Amino acid sequence: MAPTVMASSATSVSPFQGLKSTAGLPVSRRISSTGFVSNGGRIRCMQVWPAEGNKKFETLSYLPPLSTDQLLKQVEYLIRNNWIPCLEFSKVGFVFRENSRSPCYYDGRYWTMWKLPMFGCTEATQVYAELEECKKAYPDCYIRVIGFDNLRQVQCVLFIAYKPPGSE
Repeated sequence: MAPTVMASSATSVSPFQGLKSTAGLPVSRRISSTGFVSNGGRIRCMQVWPAEGNKKFETLSYLPPLSTDQLLKQVEYLIRNNWIPCLEFSKVGFVFRENSRSPCYYDGRYWTMWKLPMFGCTEATQVYAELEECKKAYPDCYIRVIGFDNLRQVQCVLFIAYKPPGSE
């Protein structure tokens, strides 16, 4: 029996044409007021993140610091998804390379856990109270909130909840 060839009903997509060069643009148009580097085209969705002098931390780090209400809403979200809240803290606060240059090795990947994961936590205010306690004990450390899925054994949510005074 000969194979049947079916006509494709999918629409064709034009191939990627590459990014427009910024070489012909004045320098003032290449770097926007936000510090991002534009590709010089009319479409501003493709931007390059400046690699130097920009420590960025985890999810939501590009946003201004979360207010108490916003933080509580994030924690409520992870509790609603049946994820276990956990707090961690670190003096450095970001991933870096210091002790080894081997592939996949980074210092700062693992932070110190504040107490135990909050198994059975049902209120965001419980997590917030622990966050405040951790801030009092370690005011010069970064503190992050993790939402851990114990069924799939994965970390689902992770964001910085506190940055020490004077940090970026």
